[in-house]
Amino acid sequence: MTWMHMMNSNASKEGLSKDLRALSDAGIICPWTIYKVYGDTRVIEKHYDGMARYIEACGRNGLDGLGKGFGDWLSVGSKTPLDVISVAYYAFSTQLMAEMAEAIGKTDDAQKYQDLFQRIREHFQKSFVDVDGRVKGNTQTAYCMALHYDLLTDKQREQAANHLIKRIEAKDFHLSVGFLGVPILLPTLTEIGRSDLAYRLLQNTTYPSWGYSVEQGATTIWERWNSYTNEGGISKSSMNSFNHYAYGACSEWMFYTMLGIDTNGVGYKEITMKPEVGHGITWAKGHYDSIRGRISSDWKNDGKTFLWEISVPVNTTAEVYFPINSTGDITEGGRVVPRSKFKQIDGRLMLHVGSGTYAFAVQNSQN
Repeated sequence: MTWMHMMNSNASKEGLSKDLRALSDAGIICPWTIYKVYGDTRVIEKHYDGMARYIEACGRNGLDGLGKGFGDWLSVGSKTPLDVISVAYYAFSTQLMAEMAEAIGKTDDAQKYQDLFQRIREHFQKSFVDVDGRVKGNTQTAYCMALHYDLLTDKQREQAANHLIKRIEAKDFHLSVGFLGVPILLPTLTEIGRSDLAYRLLQNTTYPSWGYSVEQGATTIWERWNSYTNEGGISKSSMNSFNHYAYGACSEWMFYTMLGIDTNGVGYKEITMKPEVGHGITWAKGHYDSIRGRISSDWKNDGKTFLWEISVPVNTTAEVYFPINSTGDITEGGRVVPRSKFKQIDGRLMLHVGSGTYAFAVQNSQN
């Protein structure tokens, strides 16, 4: 039985099981993700009533959400309070419901869910955020949820971003998130302008880190960072899977941020190409086979020249963002692209292109 079917059959009952509560927001997040990637509203229409009942079930405790489950499973040396997680996910799922309702023409529902999101957001701020922007629990995951799910005022965002950085520094520049924090840690760091920290975490080889597992011989994603160690062998901990993809969520950030491939809207009809370059990484190469066709990004940076080859599928367009403070000429196929073709957006030069394959070179780029 799929999670969607479980949610449809159980969400309207008085209570949800502990296990379902631990994972049930997937019943909202998965249809939204499928819609964003494919631009197809049928998955929303098929499961809309079940998703609506789930949001209704979350509201039976007022604005506090369900408040149960495993929490930030297997976080290292930190524990994010369940009530913080519950309210954050309630807000996030409600916001996604507003977007999906709008997508299928249910404008009244969209407004209802957006209003509910604003109430939950205010409740989160009053219940869990101190005057200095400290979020209850003071954990990396708590700050990532507050920031990534848009639960803070502008002033609180700046404060919480500083607290998140301090929590990473306090862990000697290591992560301490569990299953719920992993997917949003690197994206949140990029959102607050600290992709350098995201790259540093990604390149760590000491415990706990992705690189540490690799150093221990990992060829799959493990449930624990130390499911196996060269010194101690297989961990004696219970629930110790050697094929458990949760920590592999970092790969989403690698596609969006290292390669710079993202959809601008839904369904990759319009594409954003915006790689974060530098921070100890000198090249990245990869592709995504979207519903529209293959999108590829292949860049190299030697500090003097930034070379970037991209492909944009037929019948699509892309906004292509070049490295910050590019002062030299930008060429494509050896020919200079006139500066009149670019727009200055958030400190980057952006070029709008149609489908095709392009070979760009940026001289004297400052990254």
